[in-house]
Amino acid sequence: MAPPLPSTGTRMTTLGLFALAFAPSGQNAGGGLAVFVLQIAAFIAIFYFLLIRPQRRQQAEHKQLLASLQRGDQIVTSGGIIGEVVHIKDDQVTVRSGESKLVVSRSGIANIVNRGAAAEAKPS
Repeated sequence: MAPPLPSTGTRMTTLGLFALAFAPSGQNAGGGLAVFVLQIAAFIAIFYFLLIRPQRRQQAEHKQLLASLQRGDQIVTSGGIIGEVVHIKDDQVTVRSGESKLVVSRSGIANIVNRGAAAEAKPS
């Protein structure tokens, strides 16, 4: 068995890594910390506009869709069940699918396929 390698005695800690990242290096160091902060701010802005903002918009649209749910609407649940809304009570919706009636959570409704006859009759 080979003998263990000698220890160099230095350990790189997180604080040490940050100190090295912010330390000016050579003649063309140019603003180290300011550049780093700008890069982080740009990364956060890109993250916000590409991920967070579209997700919030989609959540608001889904919330509006669930608020407009009416009796007679054809819906699709998040599990893929297609049915007609027969009763709405608070957070529970009774759905008729084929010969069966199911009680599903309002948040489990993924989409409204067709509006019921009552919604089509009145103008928007």
